[in-house]
Amino acid sequence: MCRKAFPLLFLMLLTCSESRAQRIMFWNVENLFDCQHDTLKDDKDFLPEGSYHWTRGRYWKKLDDLSRTIAAIAGDDAWPMIVGLCEVENDTCLRDLTRRSPLRRARYAYVHEEGPDVRGIDAAMLYDSTQFQLLGHEAIRIPSAEHNYRPTRDILHAWGTCSSVPDTLHIVVVHLPSRASNGKKGEKHRELAVETLCDLLDSLTGKHVLLMGDFNAEPTDKIFRSINQRMTSLIPQDKKELRRAQGTYYFRKTWGYLDHIFVSTSLLPLVEKSVTIGKFTHLLNEEGVPKRTFQGPVYKGGISDHLPIWVDLLSK
Repeated sequence: MCRKAFPLLFLMLLTCSESRAQRIMFWNVENLFDCQHDTLKDDKDFLPEGSYHWTRGRYWKKLDDLSRTIAAIAGDDAWPMIVGLCEVENDTCLRDLTRRSPLRRARYAYVHEEGPDVRGIDAAMLYDSTQFQLLGHEAIRIPSAEHNYRPTRDILHAWGTCSSVPDTLHIVVVHLPSRASNGKKGEKHRELAVETLCDLLDSLTGKHVLLMGDFNAEPTDKIFRSINQRMTSLIPQDKKELRRAQGTYYFRKTWGYLDHIFVSTSLLPLVEKSVTIGKFTHLLNEEGVPKRTFQGPVYKGGISDHLPIWVDLLSK
C-alpha cells in the first residue's frame, strides 16, 4: 500500500473535529471496484485476473489518492461536510476508504444502498457527523426494467441538519444513464431517470435541497429543462462562458460539464453562487486533462476521468 507524504493541509486536519466552513463536494471516482467477485454483478473485468488486471496494489493506491484529494478540497479548518460519490461498487470500498485509508482520520460515516446496476456501481455519500447530523436516507429506484432498459443506478436521497441551514437539508446524489453508444434509447432512458428525479424533487417542494451528480449531459441538454423549473444550477449556463470554462470531463479533445450541482430556491441564499472545480495538478496528466485510472483496459495510474466539484454553504 502506498503511504507517500500527504499535503500539509491533510496533516493539519487529521485531528480536526470542530468545523466552521461547510463544504459540499461531488466526484465521479471512475470505477471504484474492490478486487473480489460479486456473483450477482458483472464485475469480472475488475479482478486481478480480469481484463483490467485490477490488483490490490492498484486498488489501495486509488484509495490513497482519493484521500489525498478530499484533503486538498478541505476548507481552512474542516473536512468537506458532505462528499457525494458515484461509480462506487459496494460497501467494502466505502469501508476501506473511510476506515482503512489515510481518510480514516476524518472519521467519515457513509450512506450507501446496493442498486440494480448490472456492473454494480452505485451512488454514495460520505458525511462528517460533527458537521452533519443524518436523520435518514432512501434509495429511489428508476423503473428501467419496466420500460425495457438495462437497470441503472438508484437515486440516493439523504437528509439531516447542519449549522449553516436553519431547517433540514436534503441531499440528492444521482448518476444518470450513460449517453455513450446508446443513441435515442440512451436518451429516452435518461429522460425516464429525470422524470423519476423530478417526482422526488416535487415531493420536496419548499424544502432546502441540494442536488448533485453526474448527469451524463451538458448544461444545454434538453433533459435539464424540467430540472431547471424546480432547481437553480450552480454550473455556468451562458454559452460563451461554457466555451471559456474548463469543465469537469474531457472527451475527444473537448472539455464539458457532465457533473452538476443544483440548489432549491430556499437554499440559494445560503450557498455560494457557483461551483469550484478541482483543477489540482495531481489529477491532471502532462496535457492538462484528467489523468484516468484506465484508458480502455490500459492502466494509466490516475485517479478519475472526472474532476471533483464543490460549493460552500455561507457562514451565518
